[in-house]
Amino acid sequence: MPKISEIITTIKTNRELKRRLLFTLLILAIFRLITHIPVPGVNVEAIKDVFSNNQLLSLLDVFSGGTLANFSVLALGLNPYINASIIMQLMTMISPKLSELSKEGESGSEQINQYTRMITVPLALLQSAAMYMLLRSGNLVTITSPLALFALLATMAAGSIFLMWLGENLTEYGLGNGISLIIFAGIVGRIPLSFLRTEAILSTVNPWNILAVAVAGLAVIAAIIAIDEAKRQIPVQYSRRIRGGASGTTSTYLPIKLNNAGVIPIIFAIALVLAPSMLAQALAKLPNPNIASVAANFSAHFTPTSLSYNLIYFSLVVGFTYFYTAVVFDTTKIADSLKKNGGYIPGIRPGTHTATYLGNIVRKTTLPGAVFLGLIAILPSLISGATGVSTFTVGGTSLLIVVSVILETYRKMQSYTVARSYDSFVR
Repeated sequence: MPKISEIITTIKTNRELKRRLLFTLLILAIFRLITHIPVPGVNVEAIKDVFSNNQLLSLLDVFSGGTLANFSVLALGLNPYINASIIMQLMTMISPKLSELSKEGESGSEQINQYTRMITVPLALLQSAAMYMLLRSGNLVTITSPLALFALLATMAAGSIFLMWLGENLTEYGLGNGISLIIFAGIVGRIPLSFLRTEAILSTVNPWNILAVAVAGLAVIAAIIAIDEAKRQIPVQYSRRIRGGASGTTSTYLPIKLNNAGVIPIIFAIALVLAPSMLAQALAKLPNPNIASVAANFSAHFTPTSLSYNLIYFSLVVGFTYFYTAVVFDTTKIADSLKKNGGYIPGIRPGTHTATYLGNIVRKTTLPGAVFLGLIAILPSLISGATGVSTFTVGGTSLLIVVSVILETYRKMQSYTVARSYDSFVR
């Protein structure tokens, strides 16, 4: 495995890696710059106070890349694009036409991505309208004319689409997954604020509780790395011809990770678990007393510290982990690929039997990874309830995203280092 010093040397000498790294830094710099451009017609300071005192909104701000609390032109973040991706993946599982399209390789994937972008536009407009109604119910907007309202909705929708464009270009020309990198940049940008909030409450919280939170954070980082690196090696043999007409075999391994889904299940789950709460908070402001009463009661009980919220959140993360793993690790495709290339698992017949065997292993290995992701998702509530420290209420999810993105970027750099070594060997 290449060392950090070797990767640094490769960055200096490998033009492709240097270009991708500079492009990544440029896109992230543009993103962080635009996050400070507020949408006109809103009370930004009042919105920041509301977000700092609301755990649901703080959690939503994490997945907007840190743009929602500032209520910048990128306030919606990548949420419309993420929701569109969820819809398209569900439709791919349901619709035979889309399922066949997904099997057509790169051209099919590009067509599905185009459908996802098309769905993102109306979703961005709908979420812009919902956000406006939520802010209006809290007297956080100063817009009165229809033209100003249209400008607000159009600006927010356009900002989300622009961020989607940045993420896709970052994926294609940068290092790693663009969506994850943008969310990573938003989380890192919030770290100084979290430390300042923690320092402000030091006099009111037991110092041992602060230490416990720090130790828990280090333990979570170690666990994330261990789970991310853990994999089961499935032996695979390939038949080959040798001189004289005789045949032989070569052996290799098919790695199956405990966590094939990465942070995507949490991103999907939070997009769904926050929707009822946001809707209830908006309905609680309606003039109809019956609807307002039911919505207010639901909003009061369905909070990040409630048992029902955490159980639903945990279940969604586990369910999405299995769902996304089935999408990205298609055992039927892998079994067919092995069969076409003369590969087989010792003791298992090629084809359907191999697919069934791999499916059983994936289901077993996915369980600890899914449970781990679910615990990471609800970890902030557990730590907050045990220690009373709430300034890092999004710590578990944030740590998972930060560590995962760093590991993914490191592997990407490793691949360029290895490729450069092979090029030097060939020359």
